[in-house]
Amino acid sequence: MNVSKRQFLGGAAALCLSPLAPGWARLANAATAADTNWPTRPVRIIVPYPPGGSSDIIARILAPRLADALKQTVVVENKPGANGNLGAGLVVQSAAEGHTVLLCDVGALAISPSVYTKLSFDPSKDLRAVSMLAYSPHVLAVHPDVPAKTVQELVELSKQQRLNFAVTAIGSAPHLAAVAVQQATGAQWEYVPYKGGSQAVTDTIGGQTQVIMNGLLATLPHIKAGKLRPIAISKGERMQLVPDIPTISEQGVKGFESGTWQGVMAPITTTDPVAERLAMLMAQIVNQPDVKAQLNEQGAEIVTRNPAELTQFFNSERARWAKVVQSADIRLD
Repeated sequence: MNVSKRQFLGGAAALCLSPLAPGWARLANAATAADTNWPTRPVRIIVPYPPGGSSDIIARILAPRLADALKQTVVVENKPGANGNLGAGLVVQSAAEGHTVLLCDVGALAISPSVYTKLSFDPSKDLRAVSMLAYSPHVLAVHPDVPAKTVQELVELSKQQRLNFAVTAIGSAPHLAAVAVQQATGAQWEYVPYKGGSQAVTDTIGGQTQVIMNGLLATLPHIKAGKLRPIAISKGERMQLVPDIPTISEQGVKGFESGTWQGVMAPITTTDPVAERLAMLMAQIVNQPDVKAQLNEQGAEIVTRNPAELTQFFNSERARWAKVVQSADIRLD
């Protein structure tokens, strides 16, 4: 994972709409030749989490600009439940429409088949990749009253007193990242599941939970406001945006990386021209200077990938997290 992710991030700037990138050049030609009758009705962007999370933030930045490009209404609908699987299932069921897409944490979607024993769909078979949009590392943070200021201090504190650890949902990407840290350090915190990152953040700010692992994009405003204190970020190297926050890797968990990967998926019946046109438009939008600056300032890096590249990423994430799920024995009906 570490090698592939570094390659993924390192090549992002060169690949984003570069005329030298064969995949995007072919996509540009395909997008130009796309069915000019599409879309014929409003386009729905389903966010399978509550408002206020990383995917929701990006969807609401994207929607009005996509509407301008398509000359059609674009609406964002939050359909939370079952760790994002409820919303994903609704998109799968909308296969006959061709006007509904899913904007989610692609890594979390890749985890679901390993965690859920009775998943009503197979994302690898029922959904097709459209475009990767952005990456935001996870941030490990605590309520300001928690005395620990480093990963090691937090681990030691967890052995001395009960620490409630807020997770967006059992089996979510932040949960599995926390489990991986726990396995590597011997921490003994207690997981408290939520239905989304926004409520998990709210309760940690309120002191109902003491520790949280969440996407930096949705968490940084609360860190800047002093409502949460950062312990570490889950990136291979420190971020220029928050240079004072050390990485988990440099605090003893060598090579550790995780994060939220916002991307767009569509029903498997979506045609190539439509998927490729959407991929091009979305990549162009998130690379607009004002959009890019807005997301960067909030802790997200623009990382665009075409459908083929996103499919490859999804498959590698599915294989990677299946091993963590198996070792932690995390299974849900």
